Amino acid sequence: MAKNYESDVTQFLNSFKKQQPDTEAKQREGRGRLWDKSIDAEAQEGYKASKVPQAPYVYYDNI
Repeated sequence: MAKNYESDVTQFLNSFKKQQPDTEAKQREGRGRLWDKSIDAEAQEGYKASKVPQAPYVYYDNI
C-alpha cells in the first residue's frame, strides 16, 4: 500500500473537519455534558449500603 494512501472515510472526515472546524469543540462539550461528572462519594457509599442481593432465580418465590 502506498504511504500517501487515504481511505474514503479518512478523506470524508478530513473534508468534514475543514468545512466545520468547530466539530471537535462541540464533541468535547457534549462529552462534558454527558459523561464528565463529579462523583459524590458519600452518595455512592449510601447506594452500596442499601443494595439488596438478588435471588438466584427471580421468577420463583421462596415462600
